[in-house]
Amino acid sequence: QVQLVESGGGLVQAGGSLRLSCAASGRAFSRYAMGWFRQAPGKEREFVTVINWSDDSTYYADSVKGRFTISRDNTKNTVYLQMNSLKPEDTAVYSCAAHTAGVWSSSCLRNPHLYQYWGQGTQVTVSS
Repeated sequence: QVQLVESGGGLVQAGGSLRLSCAASGRAFSRYAMGWFRQAPGKEREFVTVINWSDDSTYYADSVKGRFTISRDNTKNTVYLQMNSLKPEDTAVYSCAAHTAGVWSSSCLRNPHLYQYWGQGTQVTVSS
């Protein structure tokens, strides 16, 4: 069993930055691919980014590419999402997720159903 706890959300002005953290409990964190998703009110959950379990390969949604950076520290069982140049349309609840299926395919990784474990989410609000 894996438990994920996000932190770092908040209110920021457009153009500002936030850094989200996701702390994982349980064993074998280094074997999980870790992703971030977001969901805005009235919208479906949206893939943001994912990082590989071993070689730190990453995928990003086009909407955040060049502005967001995912990273992980396996010694701390933590994955981070650095968000820069934030826009009002980035406003959402951000959730981290983990999957252990060993799948590393861009199309598959964007599907939230691939992920076995989810955090409770943290609110990010970007004011204009």
